[in-house]
Amino acid sequence: MQRFGTLSFGHYGPLGGGRQLSAGDSMLQAIDLAQGMDDLGVNGVSFRVHHFARQQSSPLPLLAAIAAKTERIEVGTGVIDMRYENPLYLAEEAASVDLISGGRLALGVSRGSPESVVRGYETFGYTDDDPRGTNLAREHFDLFLRAIDGEGLAERDPHSPFGGGTGMQRVEPHSPGLRSRVWWGAGSRETAEWAGRIGVNLMSSTLVTEADGRPFDILQAEQIDRFRSAWRDAGHAGTPRVSVSRSIFPLITDEDRLYFGHSQEGDGIGYIDGGRATFGKTYAAEPDALVEQLRQDAAVMSADTLMLTIPSQLGVAFNLRVVEAFARHVAPALGWQPNR
Repeated sequence: MQRFGTLSFGHYGPLGGGRQLSAGDSMLQAIDLAQGMDDLGVNGVSFRVHHFARQQSSPLPLLAAIAAKTERIEVGTGVIDMRYENPLYLAEEAASVDLISGGRLALGVSRGSPESVVRGYETFGYTDDDPRGTNLAREHFDLFLRAIDGEGLAERDPHSPFGGGTGMQRVEPHSPGLRSRVWWGAGSRETAEWAGRIGVNLMSSTLVTEADGRPFDILQAEQIDRFRSAWRDAGHAGTPRVSVSRSIFPLITDEDRLYFGHSQEGDGIGYIDGGRATFGKTYAAEPDALVEQLRQDAAVMSADTLMLTIPSQLGVAFNLRVVEAFARHVAPALGWQPNR
């Protein structure tokens, strides 16, 4: 593990006891938290994306705001649902954020997760014969990659009063190297292998769509190995990046123990998209115990980046303390050094 960051679900709405967190509050708090994490040398801040839900749905403006107020931290998504996206507009927005941030975008995309509505992407104007929208997502992703690679996609008008010319025009702005900062979120071995073949980074999901009795971390480490093998077999240059997500809470104060002291449940088995899946466990322990537990997690040790899923609705101060406790008492023993 060389890097770590956070993955926020960005929930807002009623908090209980008459308290309310608005969408605006959630985004402004995310900016404040990212600034505090940047000061600590944390490597990344990412956001879940869910449409028709009280969570982040159009995260690029938020990432641009964070990028403008920070210096080093990566700004990313985990993940944008490509079924909903206009690929060329996303390419323009992603390039803009990448340029504003100085190449700090970590754009995680995928087919998306189960929704709170029925085929919500159809409401956005996109259809697919596959009820899960897999083909649609990959078609959109293919066009998005062509766009950020700078391929000419629209014929120039030689009679245009705005420059004219002949040949094919790429979308603008263009950010060189953005392709190397794109990640595909994968929940299965097959999808991870596909990501390796096409040459994008791997954002391994919080679940794997296998359930054969083996622990979650072993199944996920196997997925990562297959991804890297597919990358090498395809002949891609360089070393791809891999991230995994975990719920990890160092128990240092009484408040920590009150919130998370009883959260050490094991792996879970459930159903998603009509099939069985294995879900990872929550880690909550004293720092020394956490270090030993995470050293035994095969996927955490295999990945270069660990993303902590944080309870963002508990506010900036609380979450910054959780992140700082991990940075000071756990991460250095796993190989992490502050991002300076």
